[in-house]
Amino acid sequence: MANRIFALLFITVILLIIDVYLFKAIKSIRPKWTPKQQRNFGYIWWGYSIFLILGVFLSIYFNIRLTLRAILMVAFFLTAVAKLIAIPFLIIDDIRRGIIWMKKRRGSSKTNSETAAPQSEKISRSQFLVKAGMLAAAVPLSSLSFGILSGAYDYQLVRRKLYLPNLPKSFDGMLIGQLSDIHSGSFYDQKAVLGGVEMLLNEKPDAVFFTGDLVNNVASEMREYQDIFTKVKAPLGVYSVLGNHDYGDYYYGRGPSKAKAINLANLKKTHQNMGWDLLLNEHRRLKINGEEIAILGIENWGAGRFAKYGRMDLAVQGTDDAPVKLLLSHDPSHWRAQVLKDYPQIDAMFSGHTHGMQFGIKNEFIQWSPVQYIYKEWAGLYRENQQQLYVNVGYGFLGYPGRVGILPEITVFELKSGNPPQV
Repeated sequence: MANRIFALLFITVILLIIDVYLFKAIKSIRPKWTPKQQRNFGYIWWGYSIFLILGVFLSIYFNIRLTLRAILMVAFFLTAVAKLIAIPFLIIDDIRRGIIWMKKRRGSSKTNSETAAPQSEKISRSQFLVKAGMLAAAVPLSSLSFGILSGAYDYQLVRRKLYLPNLPKSFDGMLIGQLSDIHSGSFYDQKAVLGGVEMLLNEKPDAVFFTGDLVNNVASEMREYQDIFTKVKAPLGVYSVLGNHDYGDYYYGRGPSKAKAINLANLKKTHQNMGWDLLLNEHRRLKINGEEIAILGIENWGAGRFAKYGRMDLAVQGTDDAPVKLLLSHDPSHWRAQVLKDYPQIDAMFSGHTHGMQFGIKNEFIQWSPVQYIYKEWAGLYRENQQQLYVNVGYGFLGYPGRVGILPEITVFELKSGNPPQV
């Protein structure tokens, strides 16, 4: 807790320094303001900044209503982005002023002291650069605002055929729905969230997979949304796994604690209350007309800095005779780091985690996002050897409360027996 308080105080100091810098720059290009206008501008500027900082503090450390918390975080995020984009223009202007000042000093030192320019002469800010900074900040602010208003809940239904050579005949044509990365702590529109759930249910899937990150940090974030996701039902069951955010590591710390254990137990109970079958390094068998396939689910396993709670050795036990094995694993980096190398019996893996960075381009002609420079597999279907991976770009959002280009996804797979057609 002490580390989190220190981090928050450090960030607050940085933000206040940025505010002072911007405040003085804007005032400097408005020399004709009356004293009253300057005072009013100061009240508005500092009142808004302090309100946002206090709002974020309350959102982190107090159990305020989710909708209010979302509004505060949205306002804080947009304001911070706009200010950070304007800063480089002011730095360039200060460098320009510094060069001019140095030239004047050098020039004055070469002249007689009686004819030298006064050393106290001020070099005015460039109105062009300051205004350019304000304009540059307005462009992403506008697009990000549009992404909040139009992209956050613009659910896209993605239908895919999933070809499996060893699929039993009884499962040919089976429909599987996938949701991932709900992040309920970020939501602020229950009606829109319900609309996405109804889109999935209208497809009448035979089974549903949820591939992790039900919450941002704590189980209580599901309080206002549990009833909505309880509606997600399917004849052959709803199967879920945990994602990296579900453990509370980013809230309670990586080490064990009583509060963290209670929170995780409450989150697991939430899955149970919704009727979802949470797979914790284990498997289930789906049966149709005497034929079976195996559904495996592991706890979070991520390459690099992400936690490795998953145990594939436990999940695969007792599945050798299953002709098809479908794996639910939150982080797609798990596929290349472990599954492809050590578990060739896994036919297909279903993941989420990347969100497509909630920014980019994704259509039938082009797929690009900055996240592809971090994750080799980050959205859509991938095949290597006889194994497949599907990465869902997520139902919810985290950090930035919207989406630009990479819209929230609901996936519906139709299982097909045989090899995929040659393209």
